[in-house]
Amino acid sequence: MTPRERLIKALKGEVPDKVPHLELEFQLTEEVFGQRALRAEDLKGVSGPKREDMLKRNAELWVKVAETFDYSVITGLHWLPLEDQLKSFEYVREIAGDRFMLSGFVDGTFAIPSGQNMMDHVVWLFEHEEEALEEAERRVESAIKTGLQLIEGGAEIIFMCADYCFNTGPFLSPPMFRKFVTPFLKKQIAAFKKAGAFTVKHTDGNIMPILDQLLECEPDALHSIDPQANVDIKAVREIVGKRVTLMGNVKCSAIHAGTKEEIKESALYCLRYGGVATGSYVYCSSNCIFKGVPIENYRYMLELRERFGYPDAVEEIEREMAELERKGG
Repeated sequence: MTPRERLIKALKGEVPDKVPHLELEFQLTEEVFGQRALRAEDLKGVSGPKREDMLKRNAELWVKVAETFDYSVITGLHWLPLEDQLKSFEYVREIAGDRFMLSGFVDGTFAIPSGQNMMDHVVWLFEHEEEALEEAERRVESAIKTGLQLIEGGAEIIFMCADYCFNTGPFLSPPMFRKFVTPFLKKQIAAFKKAGAFTVKHTDGNIMPILDQLLECEPDALHSIDPQANVDIKAVREIVGKRVTLMGNVKCSAIHAGTKEEIKESALYCLRYGGVATGSYVYCSSNCIFKGVPIENYRYMLELRERFGYPDAVEEIEREMAELERKGG
C-alpha cells in the first residue's frame, strides 16, 4: 500500500497493512536536509521564474520529508499564500504522483486568544453576544471559502487547528463552547466533507469536557489526544469507538527531552490502545516535530513504528509493555 492508501483506510475505519504516520509540522528541515522550508515572507517581492523555482525546490523538500519519514500527507505547504499553495500542489503531483495526500490548513472557529486578549475576548462574548455570533459566522464563511479553494486545487484532507483547550480543560465552558464554537465548527466540517475532503480537528489540551461536542461535529479524525493534558487515548477510544479516527499521541515531552524508555512506553501505549490492530488510528506525536527536538529521538519513535506498527503486533506490544512496567516497577 502507498502511504496515502494507508491513511484513507484508517480514516474509513479500516485496518491498513501498517499504521499510517504523519506530523502536522516538521520544523527540522535545516538540520536534516540542509534546507529551510519556505514561508510567505520569503516570497515578498519575488515573482516570475525565480518565484516558480523557489516553489519547486520547496515542493521537492516536502516530498523528501514525506519519503524519508513515511508520511501519508504533505503537510508543509500551509505556510505559503493560497495561490502558492495551489501551485505547489501541482509541483508535488509532478514529483510524487499520488503517493501522498495533499493537505490544507484552515479553521475559522474561535480559538484560545492570546494572553493579553483573553479577558477582553470573554467580556466581548458575554456583553456583545449577537455581534460575537455574527463574527463567528463571518470567520467560518471565510474559512470555508478558503478551504473549498484548497480542495478544488487538490487538497484531500483539511486540518483545522484552532486550539480550544488548556491542560486543565477548555478555555470556554462547555455551555459557552456550544454557543460560540460548536455550530460553526459543525458547519465548517460539513462544507469540507461535502466537497469531498477528509477533515481533522486538532486541538491541544484537555478535550474531555467538550469531547461530546467535537463528536457531534462529525470530523473524520481528532488530533492530538494530548497526553500532557492527561488525556488517555485508551479512555478516548472507549468513548468514541470507531466513530472517529484518532491521531496521536506519542508524548512530545518524551520525544523532546525523554529517554528511549519513555518514548517507547508512550509509543507502545498509543499503538496498543489507539488501534494498530483495529483501525481508525494514525501514529504521530501529540503535537508536532518542533525546533529543538533531537532528530535521533524522532527517528527512534519511527523505529518503534517499523517494529510494532502492524495489525498482528499486539501480542508483542503487550509483552514489551509488561517488560517496561516490570523494569519501572
